[in-house]
Amino acid sequence: MRRFYLITRDLHLYFGLFISPFILLFAISVFFLVHGLPRSVDPTEPEVSRTVTGVNMLPGAASLEGRARVDALRPVLDRLGVHGEVDFIRHVAREHRLVIPVRVPGRETMVTLDYDQGTATVSSRTQSFSDALVYLHKTPGPHNANVRGNSSFMRLWRALADATVYLFLFITISGIYLWVSLRAERRIGISLVLAGACSFFGLIYVIAR
Repeated sequence: MRRFYLITRDLHLYFGLFISPFILLFAISVFFLVHGLPRSVDPTEPEVSRTVTGVNMLPGAASLEGRARVDALRPVLDRLGVHGEVDFIRHVAREHRLVIPVRVPGRETMVTLDYDQGTATVSSRTQSFSDALVYLHKTPGPHNANVRGNSSFMRLWRALADATVYLFLFITISGIYLWVSLRAERRIGISLVLAGACSFFGLIYVIAR
């Protein structure tokens, strides 16, 4: 039993240190996301725009949906030198255009592809560090789930976000175990748990009314 306690204590410590940067990222980004604090770069900063001709894409790609369309257009984006997570693809059929926003933390690129003329307009704007934090906080997220995770960095970020949740659950459970094992801390621990529970259920009651 003593050995199990020591192993749990060490894992509690080391896993907590490992996920602390991720918890800090989520915590700081909440202030910008929830409280609407100013976070954008100077709006007068010029966009970098260019037009590319001779753009060819897979026949029928415009008629595809979801992830299949993203996969079909990925080679086109690679040839344009545009890399990152495709947020969505909007098809303007009457104008024979595809509008493709592509993002990496700190940069947003808008690709407007005219598949009838074989041209593409690529516009890129740098974003602030706080914008990058908010983007990571919200993604991959539930929106456009059928296309999410179409870039390598987003797949890695999703794996790290999942690992943070699982490790946070472990730290919570192991923290309760370590607290129960320390008899001297049980009274104050019970008081804090009760106070936290009252605050939580009180908030739920207020919201549900």
